[in-house]
Amino acid sequence: MKYWQVVSFSEPDQLLGIAQAAEEAGFEGILLADHLFFPGTLNSKYPYSEDGTPGFDGSTPFPDPWTTIAAMSSVTSTLKFAPMVFILPLRHPIELAKTLGTLAIHSDGRAILGAGAGWIREEFDVMGIPWKGRGKRMDEMVEVMRQLWTGDMVEYHGDVFDLPPMQMSPAPAAPVPIYFGGISELAMRRAARTGQGWFGTGNTVEQATDLLDKLAGYRREYGTDGDPFDALVPLAVPPDTELFARLEGEHGMTSTSVYPFMYTLGPSSTLEQKRDAMMQFGDAFIRR
Repeated sequence: MKYWQVVSFSEPDQLLGIAQAAEEAGFEGILLADHLFFPGTLNSKYPYSEDGTPGFDGSTPFPDPWTTIAAMSSVTSTLKFAPMVFILPLRHPIELAKTLGTLAIHSDGRAILGAGAGWIREEFDVMGIPWKGRGKRMDEMVEVMRQLWTGDMVEYHGDVFDLPPMQMSPAPAAPVPIYFGGISELAMRRAARTGQGWFGTGNTVEQATDLLDKLAGYRREYGTDGDPFDALVPLAVPPDTELFARLEGEHGMTSTSVYPFMYTLGPSSTLEQKRDAMMQFGDAFIRR
């Protein structure tokens, strides 16, 4: 089982130290969050709370994940990084391919694109990107970026993007891995069909087993079940090594995560408190 530390909502000036401590504690990687802004009037409903209200507001820090990952990768050597999740259809594939291809080179391939369709419609409206059809836009973005990461002269002609011949350099040594988030059938099928991984959403054990079994079925359906794949499921229960072993052996869960410090240590905490918490977790679950 691999363990990731979620750093969403953490104090931005502590993130480099958090990354160094996470690597020392033995974590597989760091998970960040992504939003461009918080709208002054929010009509969209948060899909993961009973009343549709998110647990953050406009004062909550959401530093740019790729700039942050570049900085954290420069002070670590083995730790991996991914947003959980990056709102992919808000961006343009050419710009993002350039950013991630460059980051892959400077981080020695330790950056992962954790992608999702997004839930705040107001972000799309402000950016002038259609809300309807964002799933199709996301699928085509993945195809465009993977072509550009080859370093060859490529062109793309789809329903959303129609791109003339172009070549992007420098190219990464390998395509950037893409994990998809979401528990809808569409999201899970997308992960099974074309992803290298899938993110759960803070699930109960019962939900996790059901979702993992569905995911395995979709992968068999698409013929991708023999490919390397990371199923990362944050669980809404206390850590339990026997439970982790069962979910790994019987249902294919490969990774889990530790909740943000905001929930484990309180609204604010020092870097030393965060370091101590990660070291204690490492002693109890990672390095045992």
